[in-house]
Amino acid sequence: MHINDLFSLQGKTAIVTGGGRGLGEQISIGLAEAGANVVVCSRKIEACQKVSDRLKELGVQSLALPCDVTDPAAVQQVVEKAAETFGGIDILVNNSGVSWGAPALEMPLEKFKMVMDVNVTGTFLMSQAVGRKMAEQRSGKIINIASVAGLGGTDPRILDAIGYHASKGAVIAFTKDLACKLAPYDVRINAIAPGFFPTKMSKAILEYRGKAILEQTPLKRFGTEHDLKGAVVYLASPASDYVTGHVLVVDGGTQAM
Repeated sequence: MHINDLFSLQGKTAIVTGGGRGLGEQISIGLAEAGANVVVCSRKIEACQKVSDRLKELGVQSLALPCDVTDPAAVQQVVEKAAETFGGIDILVNNSGVSWGAPALEMPLEKFKMVMDVNVTGTFLMSQAVGRKMAEQRSGKIINIASVAGLGGTDPRILDAIGYHASKGAVIAFTKDLACKLAPYDVRINAIAPGFFPTKMSKAILEYRGKAILEQTPLKRFGTEHDLKGAVVYLASPASDYVTGHVLVVDGGTQAM
């Protein structure tokens, strides 16, 4: 297979949760630029529609759908609509996520549960619903957006969000186990662990702790609006057909220190 074909997503269909802004928007654009039709979903349909319209300008088909990933009925509606419209689902990117900052000994239980519900339960529900479709067609790629926060602890002066760390660690373990469970169906499950990217979620942290974070980043910069595209397209394309259960770190080198 020619290298261009290995990385092509022409004719493929992807679902991106939380695709209306930030990393989800970047991921959606990268998949579309590689040729995939993209279903953009989140609770904020207006933001999804703007991204969907932009994707159509790239020459692919796109849908914007409302979805609360913690609601099994809403998840099923998105999956059925995507499969009905495009004839199948080839790629799922579980990107929806939330965080809540508070000292570990003061973290409100309801906020801890909220973070776990969106980041972990949401990933499970979408993966299960899409995984059933992929198992039937005996092919598919699921990419879970984890975080370097899921790989270990963080100095509380940099990031004090134990619920977020716990949830992303769970996503990483979930990725590895689901990869084993769905391998017999030729479905690949991998994760990406981004470092610090300027997004709405990370804005406050970067404003107050950006200098300290950069001091611990070998490349001395934050992620850009292009730095996840290649990683996502690689894991979504035939180029990664022999890769499953892997966590690809995209962090400017922080985990190397």
